[in-house]
Amino acid sequence: MDDLKISKKKPSYPVSKHLNKYLSIYSRNVRIPVFYEDLLRFQGSVTVYDDNNEDTLWIRVFYNDFEREEIDLSLKKIYTLLHSDGNQTTIPFLNIDAIDYCTFGNSKPFRIKVRNILNDNYIYFYVKKADASRIYGLELEHMLSPYNLHFLVYKDTLIEEHIAGIPGDVFIKDMLPNCNKMERSMIAKEFVKFNERCMIRLLGDMRSYNYVIIPTHDFDHVVYRVRAIDFDQQSYEGKFKIYRPQFFKENFKMVELVSEILRSESVDQYKLEERSIMARRFQSYESRVNSLVDCMRKDTISTKDHVDQLKSEIYGYTKDLNFKKSNNMGDILKSALDFVRRNYESVHTQYL
Repeated sequence: MDDLKISKKKPSYPVSKHLNKYLSIYSRNVRIPVFYEDLLRFQGSVTVYDDNNEDTLWIRVFYNDFEREEIDLSLKKIYTLLHSDGNQTTIPFLNIDAIDYCTFGNSKPFRIKVRNILNDNYIYFYVKKADASRIYGLELEHMLSPYNLHFLVYKDTLIEEHIAGIPGDVFIKDMLPNCNKMERSMIAKEFVKFNERCMIRLLGDMRSYNYVIIPTHDFDHVVYRVRAIDFDQQSYEGKFKIYRPQFFKENFKMVELVSEILRSESVDQYKLEERSIMARRFQSYESRVNSLVDCMRKDTISTKDHVDQLKSEIYGYTKDLNFKKSNNMGDILKSALDFVRRNYESVHTQYL
């Protein structure tokens, strides 16, 4: 198991005019009443601890009375924009229970807890500094994964919905040992498919705390799914292994599970299934995916050294000359998607 090195401080890349236009076309660019910098004006904070009294690396922030009233109202309006049509008739029934700030990681997000006072149901969303890498990652996840994502961008602020699930590291430590044989087999299968999906769309740094496990009850058993929750490392790093979750030591137990449960023929089958599914998703979103990739090809979201290293390593893996001709991360991603699509079409036409 490799001890992969992630760039300690990935720069935040601004939203280009091309990406901004794309976001406007697809209703992601929406005027919002509060910016990330506004939330940084907190007056004090306390540490947030979990149920085991351990530091969560989040702090709960507080504002003076005048600013808190204005910020609360603005956050309620954002909630209505994110989860409905912006209709503000529900605002009197909403309460901002907490605003938490995380200093760990690149994005340094604010986590907003919104509660419906009529029934005490609550939901979270995040306010972050807009980063082009992350926006590309979110949009690709929306189109090429099994999951839709709700997010909004306005100028230098990103609003992002909360993705519910059990953090991968918590699940591996506390729940995986108690899973039965059928559940372990299903989890192994889903990790193989997740690994393949991340590799193809170049989503990096999927260590166990950057994805969640989602259990869903279905008749007489539980279905498990693996879903990414962190998109900062979309098409940034140069080492190809960073886009393959199997190579992180934090995922050792999952890789061990795959080796223990699945035969190599099954692993190959699940990889092929995921590539075929992604190719079909690409067909469904072809125009939109192409528009996004065109934006990325005109953009700078990594360094030249990373681009040169990644295209060389992927060429060694695929022997596809298109990778060697790539000039930036957008070119590499286009070549990856084209490679998967060509292989899918060549297999598909054999049965027509």
